[in-house]
Amino acid sequence: MLSWLANAWRVPELRKRLLFTFLILALYRLGSWIPAPGVDSNSINDYFNNRGSTILGLLNVFSGGALSQFALFALGIMPYVTASIILQLMTVVVPKLEQLQKEGESGYAKINQYTRYLTVALAAAQSTGYAYLFKRAGNLEANSGRIVLIVVTLTAGTTLLMWMGELITKRGVGNGISLLIFASILASAPTGIAAWYNGGTMERLFFPLVAIGIVAAVVFIQEGQRRIPIQYAKRMVGRRQTAGGSTYLPLRVNMAGVIPVIFAAAVMAFPPTIAQFFPSTQTWINAHFSYGSLLYIGLEGVLIIVFTYFYTAVQFNPVDQADNLRRYGGYIPGIRPGAPTAQYLDRVLTRLTLPGSLYLAAVAVLPSIFIKYGGFSQATSRALGGTSVLIVVGVALDTMRQMESQMMARSYEGFLK
Repeated sequence: MLSWLANAWRVPELRKRLLFTFLILALYRLGSWIPAPGVDSNSINDYFNNRGSTILGLLNVFSGGALSQFALFALGIMPYVTASIILQLMTVVVPKLEQLQKEGESGYAKINQYTRYLTVALAAAQSTGYAYLFKRAGNLEANSGRIVLIVVTLTAGTTLLMWMGELITKRGVGNGISLLIFASILASAPTGIAAWYNGGTMERLFFPLVAIGIVAAVVFIQEGQRRIPIQYAKRMVGRRQTAGGSTYLPLRVNMAGVIPVIFAAAVMAFPPTIAQFFPSTQTWINAHFSYGSLLYIGLEGVLIIVFTYFYTAVQFNPVDQADNLRRYGGYIPGIRPGAPTAQYLDRVLTRLTLPGSLYLAAVAVLPSIFIKYGGFSQATSRALGGTSVLIVVGVALDTMRQMESQMMARSYEGFLK
């Protein structure tokens, strides 16, 4: 692995991409420690210390601790994730958005523009809710003008994060949005490790086993794939005859990656956000939607399964894949080209997605149940729980896979065997 890293560093383009990614992540962490104007970070931090078991504790992990400081990047990238979910769901319902999706790159650019607008609106609403929540709790002393300034600052911070994530995707390595969440969770890891080290005997003994089990399960399923054989017939291209051949179409067991887990966490953050505008419902919401409660864990598991199917359908279209195979003279042995090929791919993909979705839900939910009833501390469960470890390992694998593809394109040997 050290030789692989040395080879990666020798490639000028890849070295520039790595340095650019590290620079953006460093700026992100810097902005997570700069408080918003007129905010007493210590007072806000005291509020979170008394309410660590609520969903706000998990949102604080996803923001890298910036929410407990009420910093510039307090909202993190979650408003953008929520906006993406809403737009993708509306694509199925609204005919105009569905038509834009079929237009290719220009249509996707328009949908991304709508996503950015919705992100700004959600960030403004969420920052307003947080400001009034902390003000009612007595942890924020601010008049209406100061609250407006805080809302504008936090909304601008989320917009800047959205741009930084897109820059990483375009000029860096990996998916920028996922890497920002990855960096946020890693920033909370030292607190979780310290809580584990200072915990009881059962916690210190069994938690490493749980973490190793999660990592092994993630790697095993993420790398699993179904290889569908593809045969290409000989055909004439101009005056040349291309030779036929055989290859395979790899369908991953978990084609959606960790995106469904991130989507589920974003949706589960909706009720507490809405409750901030309706104080009378806050007690009930905190009682039933606290992080680690059975209702929260059950709903999270169901949402992960639903979003896995949904995101897989968005990522892979069997009809388009069948048309591409027929256009280039490819076919699946024993299956007729066209509609039968699309039906076959859809049937195989549905059967693959079921165990993939159940695996994602189990890896995210079962460790949380084990931590809840195993007597582990709240800091450990928030920073090193099933959802956090699953996202970290999944994003790391996807990033290394992209780096390996770039290395293989330059005739270097990859290290993902």
